[in-house]
Formats: sequence, C-alpha cells, structure tokens
Amino acid sequence: MPTPDSIHAQTRIGHVHLKVADLDRALDFYCGVLGFEVTQRLGRSAAFISAGGYHHHIGLNTWESAGGRPPAPGTTGLYHFAILYPNRAALGDALRRLIAAGITLDGASDHGVSEALYLRDPDQNGVELYCDRPPARWPHSPDGGVAMFTKSLDLDALLAAADQPK
Repeated sequence: MPTPDSIHAQTRIGHVHLKVADLDRALDFYCGVLGFEVTQRLGRSAAFISAGGYHHHIGLNTWESAGGRPPAPGTTGLYHFAILYPNRAALGDALRRLIAAGITLDGASDHGVSEALYLRDPDQNGVELYCDRPPARWPHSPDGGVAMFTKSLDLDALLAAADQPK
C-alpha cells in the first residue's frame, strides 16, 4: 500500500547496462537469439540494443570486462534482470527461439502474477523472460495482498501459446 513517502507509482526501471567479455558473442545472443535490434554501436567496445526502436533497453560493453570471467559464486552482483514480454504468445515465441538456439533454461515458473523463463546469457548473467497476467487474475491472500507463489510452468502450453496472435 503506497504511503506519502512511496516512490511515484508510474516509476519504471528504464534499462540495464551489462559488462560483457565479448561484444559480438553478446550481440549474437541478445540480437540473434532473443531478437533485439542494435540502435547504436561504438566500435568493438559497446552496443545499445532495443525492442521496437526505443533508444536502448540493454547496453553491452567491454570497457572493464573484455576477455573477463563471470563473477565467482558467493560474490555480490547482479542476480538477474528481467525482460517483460507484452503477452503470453510473445513469451512462447521467446521460448521457441531459445529451444531453436539450444539455450538451456535454469528454470521456468508460474508465479500466479506472471509466467517466467530463467536462463543465463553467454557471460553467465541471469536473465528472466516473463509476461504478467492481468492484475484482475492475480492471486490474493485473505487480507487482500498479492499472494505470489512458485509452481512449475507448463512449457508445452507456453509453446502452444506462441501460435496465438501476439
């Protein structure tokens, strides 16, 4: 429940900027597999990519990480970032792309409020691909709060949804 000190309700996370070891390898994944488009490239050191012509949703750079290794387990850093798809059909299409590219999922969950696919990019950054359910379909606790949960996601049904209008 918002309080007078709450952040504005329409505030959103604007973009993510990732350090990568190999820019071309990262672009092969984010553009070649997921379907983002390059909006600007700064030589071999950085690129900005988007969906739908926005200036950028994801920045990729090798400024401090060219040839680097992912952080070791047990260290702090990014757990994952999430890419919100507009609907279930578009998320199903993303799953189809991952399968075609031989990308292994770390997990797939139904959270009641959303459906999500979890994976790693080539630099081992955690990536969540998800779509929200309409708020009217979110599960609620007896006191009216949102009651998220984690159940296994039916991947066959999600793939079937890819054939529906996006």
